[in-house]
Amino acid sequence: MTDGPRKASVDTIQRELTAFARRARAAAARLHPDLPLVSYTLLSHIADQQDCRATDLAAHYLLDKSTVSRQIAGLEKLGMVERRPGPEDHRVQVLHPTEAGTRVLAATRASRLAAYQERLKDWPAEDLARFAAYLLRYNAAGTAGFPGTVGPHPSTPDR
Repeated sequence: MTDGPRKASVDTIQRELTAFARRARAAAARLHPDLPLVSYTLLSHIADQQDCRATDLAAHYLLDKSTVSRQIAGLEKLGMVERRPGPEDHRVQVLHPTEAGTRVLAATRASRLAAYQERLKDWPAEDLARFAAYLLRYNAAGTAGFPGTVGPHPSTPDR
């Protein structure tokens, strides 16, 4: 691929990923107005990773600890997350979804899955497999080249 077509392709990818991110935030707001996309993502991670600490979330998502702290405080205020003593070290606080958090997460996941299924319903299975592989490859490449980031970013399945 010559530089011109390569640049045009990268420009299109950047523009379309930005549009995708904006739609994802808007969709998250419609699904649960009190649960922004970042909070949903953190709640999903907490549910998937038992005994997760706030510092684990900050490291995983390359977020500042204060950002994670504010998001967790919001989830606690909504009654979706609770802190418990760590199973191996009671001085450490680990995060768990509450029953309400688990219910909201399940409903939101179901709505998101239905939306993706609807949007992709006319795609042939081969295109879906290729798209999934490309997304995995893209996310595995990490954050290299993005300002203010260091090292690879762990890939997290969309929930």
